[in-house]
Amino acid sequence: MSRIGKSPIAIPEGVTVEVKSNVVVVKGKLGELSQSFSDVTVKVEDGQVIVERSSDLKDERAKHGLYRSLINNMIVGVSEGFTKVLEFVGVGYRASNQGQKLDLALGFSHNIVLEIVPEVIVETISEKGKNPIVKLTSFDKQLVGQVAAKIRSFRKPEPYKGKGIKFVGEELRRKAGKSA
Repeated sequence: MSRIGKSPIAIPEGVTVEVKSNVVVVKGKLGELSQSFSDVTVKVEDGQVIVERSSDLKDERAKHGLYRSLINNMIVGVSEGFTKVLEFVGVGYRASNQGQKLDLALGFSHNIVLEIVPEVIVETISEKGKNPIVKLTSFDKQLVGQVAAKIRSFRKPEPYKGKGIKFVGEELRRKAGKSA
């Protein structure tokens, strides 16, 4: 029994949810998202979205909680938005942006220039004496997570000194160095 799938999703003010032939369309102040679904039924009743399944088949049980979470993320995204914050730890690691182009200096021979999709708003913060920070904001949780993971993949944090690109608040497993 899916405990996540059974709970209804409250629709906040300013958000509209429409269900049309296996597609859920969510519109809000930040944007519009759509998601196709199968094996479940989605109903909008009394300011709530209810996801139900018709049987207890393994595939339907698996998708019950999945589609409920996806629809909830869509509703939260178009009303509040999602933010990922990356911190650059290392000597000479820098980040700057010109519009949607992110310029990263990560110790390679050339800078990495990354074109960010227009749905994701990028902001760089560079203060003297502090590590550079890149802030990614979007209404699409999957997209902002994918862009953040792509940036992090250029220089993952290493376990000895902790140098690399990490999420703010991420706990790194540190290793002891060589003992003499």
